[in-house]
Amino acid sequence: MQMADIVNSQTRSRMMAGIRGKDTVPELVLRRSLHALGFRYRLHVKGVPGKPDIVMPKYNVVVFVHGCFWHRHVGCRFTTTPATRPEFWKAKFEANQRRDRKLLEALMGQGWRVATVWECALRRTQQVAESTNRLTSWLLGSCVVIEIGESEISWKQEPCRPPDQWR
Repeated sequence: MQMADIVNSQTRSRMMAGIRGKDTVPELVLRRSLHALGFRYRLHVKGVPGKPDIVMPKYNVVVFVHGCFWHRHVGCRFTTTPATRPEFWKAKFEANQRRDRKLLEALMGQGWRVATVWECALRRTQQVAESTNRLTSWLLGSCVVIEIGESEISWKQEPCRPPDQWR
């Protein structure tokens, strides 16, 4: 889906440059929720491939909080494509997805369990609670990979999938 840009190119450039890579609002919300439940973690650990948003060595778990737009959350209403320079954006998004797949393989190869929590699952208080509950259940289980987005919450789907079904 493409959207028309409603601002000029200078304004858009300034807006895009201001997007943070870490300590984003969705990430902070999830961290607060996990901490309130008693979970302790480390942030952006340099020795772990991809410097995950949250690292929980006790559970051998890494958690990525992905933006739906940047990482292309499949089927999400926030996964839009700007109408200007579509070739650039297509290449950018494909590179992001390739990097995500390689990171997943590298992390699993090192024995890490990997969770991806999409920003759409962290927009409302109830969603945060449900996402945190699902993540907590997964942490205490044995599944290797989990993906939690708005659709998994609203449809009550099982978010845990075998690694060979990842993307």
